[in-house]
Amino acid sequence: MDWKNLHQQADKISLLEAEKAVAKNTDSVSERYVLGLVYLNLHQNEAAYSVFNALFRNNPEMIEAKWGFAEALRRKHEIKTAEDLLNEAIKEDANFAPALISLAYIKYFRMDFTGSVRLALKVIEGGPDNADLSNYARAYAMYAGAKGMLAHYGGLLSKAIDGLAVKKNLDKAEKLQPNSPSVLFGLGSFYLLAPAVAGGNKSKAEEYLNRAAEADPYFADVYVRLAQLAKIKGDKEKYNLYMNRALEIDPKNDLALDTISGRCKFICIGGKE
Repeated sequence: MDWKNLHQQADKISLLEAEKAVAKNTDSVSERYVLGLVYLNLHQNEAAYSVFNALFRNNPEMIEAKWGFAEALRRKHEIKTAEDLLNEAIKEDANFAPALISLAYIKYFRMDFTGSVRLALKVIEGGPDNADLSNYARAYAMYAGAKGMLAHYGGLLSKAIDGLAVKKNLDKAEKLQPNSPSVLFGLGSFYLLAPAVAGGNKSKAEEYLNRAAEADPYFADVYVRLAQLAKIKGDKEKYNLYMNRALEIDPKNDLALDTISGRCKFICIGGKE
């Protein structure tokens, strides 16, 4: 399949259009693949799992189906199986951008930020001809986020080198896809978490995070950051509203559970509730 074009097609069509295309041509692997992508884009993860599970079972040799099934599993927090499938996909095609980005997310939430940087950088270095637009933009956002965590946990040299990489790579992602929920979330998180001297700005954080929530109402991580922002403002009602919304969408959300536990491995401004 021409997977790059299919990914970009999925970014442009509605769920209704994707469903109609499958109904019209029920035997089309490409149409079902696009439908699965649209479900992923909308964070309708159970529906995406259903589509990609069937695609993979019927086409186990197809790298795109293997990735889609792995990404759906990742979102269901079945991480070990997802990771094994993603590693298989990358072994088959070392430059397959969707698998590299999905694995970068897994590395990030395992706190292997160096591994996450390496995978995102591989997509970036491959250039726009080797990735669909969304995954290319996500690569810059993921690279920026992982660099930010390295700076957070590193010494003065890391803070100087890794910290400086964050905003400039988020700016590149925004230039590529200014309305991408992932990119808006990355920028909102930067403005929320960065100290004022490094560009932090709570008003901009709120603006970008609200835009991310509007663009993707089922993006659980966004509500966690909005909850943290509400706590800074002393608005306990909004804190609970946003945190409950995040957990309603994804009860096992890493960022939400990290914040509630008070471990704050991924930085939780406002501290433990």
